[in-house]
Amino acid sequence: MNLNLNYITLTGSFLLALVLPQGLFGQRKSDLLDRIDSLQAEIRQLQTTVSETQAREKASLAKAESYEAQVAELKDANATLLKNLGSFADVSNKKSDALTQALASLNDKEQQLNGIVGALGSNDSTIIALLNDAKRTLGENARMKVAAGSLIISGGLTELMGSDTGTEVTEDGRTMLQRVAALINAYPDMAVTVDGLTMTGDMVLAARQATEVMNVLQSEFSVPESRMKARARDGNFSEGVDILLHPDYRRFYSFVKEEVKN
Repeated sequence: MNLNLNYITLTGSFLLALVLPQGLFGQRKSDLLDRIDSLQAEIRQLQTTVSETQAREKASLAKAESYEAQVAELKDANATLLKNLGSFADVSNKKSDALTQALASLNDKEQQLNGIVGALGSNDSTIIALLNDAKRTLGENARMKVAAGSLIISGGLTELMGSDTGTEVTEDGRTMLQRVAALINAYPDMAVTVDGLTMTGDMVLAARQATEVMNVLQSEFSVPESRMKARARDGNFSEGVDILLHPDYRRFYSFVKEEVKN
């Protein structure tokens, strides 16, 4: 009985010794498999993280390249803008210079116009003064009028030439012309036109009568020939000789021409 009991005890101990290492080995294998799974999971997580990091890196690089491209475009645009601003400044300066020159030219033209207007106003004032002096010199009964910027003194052919067909100035005519000459010489800047008027159409006779009056004014009363001219024209229903005192238009036009030229 004791022998059997010892046998059983020894057998159990042996079996226990056999079973126990196998249990420990099985447990270690399971732990290793679990650890492997855990490590693989970590590896997969790391791979995912690396992939995501690489993707973000690529995106960042793409953004950096885009930013660099934008910076380059902005630099080019800025350089173009600076160039355009420089060109604009040059154009603006040129326009400013042109405007200054234009204003100076306009000022010159204004001065020229003022000179012309002043000359015209002076002529008007001279005609008014001339009319007043003519009334005092020739008398209130003298036939005169102001028309078209001229003082017109009219003389009848009978008074001047003795008849409608006369071509030589009479003594009475000389008396009248002496007073007219005194008036003409008092205004040396005025020009003189002697018109022979005809109502018969005889322009030759009218021209001879006008020329005779002009010659007497020159030779006997010292009126310069350069200031006078004679002509014949149709008097419609009147005849005689008109002596016109007016501005020297040729000199005035020369003055205007010089003003405009300058």
